[in-house]
Amino acid sequence: MDIKNKRKWLLLAIDICLFLTVYFGVGFIAQYSSSSIPITQQDYYLNLAVFGVALLICRLFTGVYANVWRYANSKAYLQMVIADVIGGVSALLITHAIHAYFGIWQSASIVAMFDVLTLTTRFAYQQYYRHLNVSVNDLNKIGVAIVGAGQIGSLFAEELLYNPSSHYRPICFIDTNNEKIGGKMSGLKVYAENEKTVELIKTLPVQEIFIALPNIDNEMARKLHAFYSQTGCKVKMYDFPIKDANDESDNSRRVLREIHIEDLLFRDSLKINNSEAKAYYRDKVVLVTGCGSIGSEICRQIAKLHPKKLVIFDIYENNAYDIEQELIRKYGNTLPLAVEIGSVRDRNRLDTVFSQYKPDVVFHAAAHKHVPLMEQSACEAIKNNCMGTANTADMAEKYGTEKFILVSTDKAVNPTNIMGASKRVCEMVVQCRTDSKTSFVAVRFGNVLGSNGSVIPLFRKQIEKGGPITITDKRIIRYFMTIPEASQLVMQAGAMADRGDLFVLNMGKPVKILDLAENMIRLSGLRPYDDIDIVEVGLRPGEKLYEELLIKSENLTKTDNDMIFVEHDTPLTREQMQANLQLLSDAVKESENGGGMDCIRTALKKVVPTYHDPEEINRNAEQSEEMKTQNKE
Repeated sequence: MDIKNKRKWLLLAIDICLFLTVYFGVGFIAQYSSSSIPITQQDYYLNLAVFGVALLICRLFTGVYANVWRYANSKAYLQMVIADVIGGVSALLITHAIHAYFGIWQSASIVAMFDVLTLTTRFAYQQYYRHLNVSVNDLNKIGVAIVGAGQIGSLFAEELLYNPSSHYRPICFIDTNNEKIGGKMSGLKVYAENEKTVELIKTLPVQEIFIALPNIDNEMARKLHAFYSQTGCKVKMYDFPIKDANDESDNSRRVLREIHIEDLLFRDSLKINNSEAKAYYRDKVVLVTGCGSIGSEICRQIAKLHPKKLVIFDIYENNAYDIEQELIRKYGNTLPLAVEIGSVRDRNRLDTVFSQYKPDVVFHAAAHKHVPLMEQSACEAIKNNCMGTANTADMAEKYGTEKFILVSTDKAVNPTNIMGASKRVCEMVVQCRTDSKTSFVAVRFGNVLGSNGSVIPLFRKQIEKGGPITITDKRIIRYFMTIPEASQLVMQAGAMADRGDLFVLNMGKPVKILDLAENMIRLSGLRPYDDIDIVEVGLRPGEKLYEELLIKSENLTKTDNDMIFVEHDTPLTREQMQANLQLLSDAVKESENGGGMDCIRTALKKVVPTYHDPEEINRNAEQSEEMKTQNKE
């Protein structure tokens, strides 16, 4: 007999003993009661059998004996009361029908006393078990303060208090509700959250602070983290886990977790409706060029949508191999997958791939993206980004692709560097093809958290090495989004796009890189400037202090998603764009023949009128709308 059945039969035996005690006790009282109804000995024992069987059967069928009473909650106790009421009424009706009952008050007394006695014994056992497991070793557990004296915080405190495997010992609650402040919950005092809280916590045996509040948005998470970090304690959240784009498990249960940098984005995560995308990409041949952070994530998302075939195209075989193996491990032979190695600069190689697979949809994510590197290798930026986009777009038209989606960047807005200007050219290549049977679209967004070469991995490595963190300028600001947000935005734009559309995202408030660095240090349990220093090293070539708001143009219209807009530029004609590409191609040849980088910059300024030198923009940066918005924070 397993432990579960042993527990059930043991509880049943205990309840039988309790019932007999109650029944004979009530019978003894009834014997001397003037209001009792005369009853024969046969009916007395018949009544005993009926009530005993009815009550115990109802408890069995309602699942009372399936509960583990040492961890029982109010629901389990209510379940027992309901079972006994049903059993008592049933027994009363049966005994009344066979004329073998004490009377109403005797029957009610039996049920009520039996119910109270069993509830009392269960509760006493639960409390005994809990206090038995609160040992002297609790003094060695980590003391914690719980922010939020509501239902979530109370249940969490109970779990920490009475779970013998818990490593934490709740010390107190902190709340803003005046009705709770000064009182106790789960035996713990509730303190006020105010200007004295930080100093108060420093006087208590608290090493960590757990935030257990419902509906925490990014703004609240940022403020709470900043406030409680002043105590020197590690701050964690009792919240739903951040769901990875590849994680299809159930994340509907709260867990104790570290605060991630995504929690401090200064805006709520973008909610993108993918129902349209899911329907559109099903049974399509989808080609993805470039398997960096965004390209790889697009491949993951497409793989979920049952494409007819997913084709991965990249010059960098390590990236292509990594995403190929990841998808094979997850989907096996159920995903029609092909990986082709090649460069978007090679028209013949592109022609071969397009002629073989004839893709219905192309996601063009292949590009050189590192700003300082492209300042030194401008020719490669033109050949790979500009000419590579034109080559891929030409093949899409040649082989009847339905939609072509270009992955662009906020650095294409009034660019101050070769990379940004080259990406603006890519957008122009896409926008000029309004007469094509292929629907071309560009999707523009800001920096992507955790992508290759972004500041997050860099700062994390610098922290692991003990610092210092290096930032180019303490005034610099950027817009951020997560990799899943970026990839889903691109996919939804592709599903809803019309010819020549340029989609942009409302990315909320800009993030000060200095704040980002300080928060990452605190998230590591360290103190900025004390444990890890932050050093200013100067702006890199082509870098500007701020990226411009993506949605301040008057030529914008909202889509069905309030966070996604369409910008309506007046596109160049194909002939004008072809002339621009020829101008850039000639500049590349001149540069490679000893003309230097200046000829590339000169050509780009002719092709992209909004391209300016970074010094020109940074000189008046403090007067920009973006910097003023950040300085108000």
